[in-house]
Amino acid sequence: MSSILLVDDHAVLRAGLRLLLESQPDMVVVGEAEDARTAITQATTLQPDLILLDLSLTNSSGLAAIQSLRAAAPQARILVLTMHDDEGYVRQALAAGAHGYVLKRAADAELIAAIRAVLRGELYIHPALTRRLLEDILPQPQPTNPWESLSEREREVLVLVARGYTAAEIASQLNLSPKTVETYRTRGMEKLGLRSRAALVQFALDHNLLAPT
Repeated sequence: MSSILLVDDHAVLRAGLRLLLESQPDMVVVGEAEDARTAITQATTLQPDLILLDLSLTNSSGLAAIQSLRAAAPQARILVLTMHDDEGYVRQALAAGAHGYVLKRAADAELIAAIRAVLRGELYIHPALTRRLLEDILPQPQPTNPWESLSEREREVLVLVARGYTAAEIASQLNLSPKTVETYRTRGMEKLGLRSRAALVQFALDHNLLAPT
């Protein structure tokens, strides 16, 4: 029987997760926490096999708590369950010591599969995020259209920039951090050889990128 500690600031979500996990014959939820301090105390006391951790907690950051949770329960595996669809967060979570990263929009079956994989000692990353991470690692064929050389996320960000949205507004729309938005904007414009927003707008107009979708 694998013991699980739920760490999320939404009581309703925790209740739903508890029902889902305890419907499995080999899983039991041994504790819940809504903030990092309580989570660390619970982890120290309960020594769970797995900590299911949200990144947005009451008065604290789940990302900042990962190292403390690892120290409190060294044998516990940590699986991040979050709404943040952002490979930048994935990198930070893994660097801090998390063993997996799954999105809250994932189906119940995927979450259970992710938990089982992490408990087996494997690394689990949501498939869509895995593809984005690999885009930065694997060499890409050079297309004749420079727009095609951009990643999907870079294209999304640049279209919104060309439409006049601020970094904060884009971050809210795409569920990213403003810093990550700036990274995509800078990297995308470098790939296109553009040096100003005006040049980006002209490029978008020339390539019919601003048409309503």
